[in-house]
Amino acid sequence: MTPRPPERRGRFPLSLRRSPVAWDRQRPTWRDAKPAVIAGALKRAQARPSGNWYVVGASRDVRDDRPLGRTVEGRELVLWRDASGRIVAGPGVCPHLGAPLRSSPVRCGTLVCHWHGLALDGAPFAGWEPLPTHDDGVLVWVRLDEVGGEEPLPAPVVPARPDLPGALEAVYTGVGVCEPEDVVANRLDPWHGAWFHPYSFVDLTVVDVPARRTGTGTETGTGTDAGTGAPADDGFAVDVSFKVAGRLVVPVRAVFTAPEPRTVVMHITEGEGEGSVVETHATPLGPDALGRPRTAVVEAVVAASERRGFAVARRMAPLLRPAMRAAAGRLWRDDLAYAERRWRLRSTGRFPG
Repeated sequence: MTPRPPERRGRFPLSLRRSPVAWDRQRPTWRDAKPAVIAGALKRAQARPSGNWYVVGASRDVRDDRPLGRTVEGRELVLWRDASGRIVAGPGVCPHLGAPLRSSPVRCGTLVCHWHGLALDGAPFAGWEPLPTHDDGVLVWVRLDEVGGEEPLPAPVVPARPDLPGALEAVYTGVGVCEPEDVVANRLDPWHGAWFHPYSFVDLTVVDVPARRTGTGTETGTGTDAGTGAPADDGFAVDVSFKVAGRLVVPVRAVFTAPEPRTVVMHITEGEGEGSVVETHATPLGPDALGRPRTAVVEAVVAASERRGFAVARRMAPLLRPAMRAAAGRLWRDDLAYAERRWRLRSTGRFPG
């Protein structure tokens, strides 16, 4: 039976819940959230090529007047924009005597080491070699072939998005003690949404699940291709309402897919904001002082709407972005706790999945 899609809304995007269900009266989802289904989707995501590309941050955070320092798998990186506005990235350690290049100034597109004045304009020089970069307009990616160990791809696997000139985007970054797979597994468990985040989600029903691999290699199930690059049979389709205030909600259908090992995309396929995406990217940072893995969650929200009032929202983007980042931060405060606990259980051999 084809699941019933969210009811089509008229001119007003909000709905009024008639009979709110108390948190403890929700239908339990633990029977549906089968560990094998989540683990299978995670395993297939990990098998997809990344081309050795890693998200390092928001495009707007890379500037032409100062460098941006990042760490990926223990490698110090530095990024800045050259005189033409092109993003440059490379090792964050000065090849002369090891100065931290993230602390050095940028003058007219050239990064000048503040220890001894070695100047880098983005070209190979004095043992310093630039790295391949990709600026997709929202996020910046760096290709690290030595770290990734895969066959390199000329560009990262960037999910389909709304056209940026007509969209509103914001990027949140958080850090947790876990590995990328724990972040991805969290996002591939949509069943926890209304239980774990009742302040944001209600009336959540998972209406379709990814294919299940059998011993013969055949697949069953019907997924939904949201244009994210993952196979059409490998998406979680969810009917859910986003809470606005009181009984006011925005009902949508969302599809979660994993187009590459460190990315999960929530694509709004029906309802208000159709075509909007929330991309969650997990970037390994390397061990902390106790030897525990650390992972950065870089989440990009790219929202779009055909409603006339959305143009006003775009003009208010500088004011709305902090609120969008704060909303993402509230969710990830909980979800990073989920991911961190999952890592602790896995690392001690006590994870039940």
